[in-house]
Amino acid sequence: MTEPIVLDVREDLRRGREPFHKIMAAVDALAPGQELILLCSLEPRPLYKVLGAKGFSHRTEESDDGDWKVTFFRPE
Repeated sequence: MTEPIVLDVREDLRRGREPFHKIMAAVDALAPGQELILLCSLEPRPLYKVLGAKGFSHRTEESDDGDWKVTFFRPE
């Protein structure tokens, strides 16, 4: 299995920068079967629909400090 791509956009969000294009570039770079792990400071609910339309499912975890880890993957 291919190692996941890990993308941390917490600093972008803290600085008021929109990370959507960075996230979509990472999605476009995924190999078949590869997962994207997104680290962010808020739950990226709009991405669930956007990436769902591209065939992705997700697993979401909120840490004790309020940050989020969302793993996007294509079901087999």
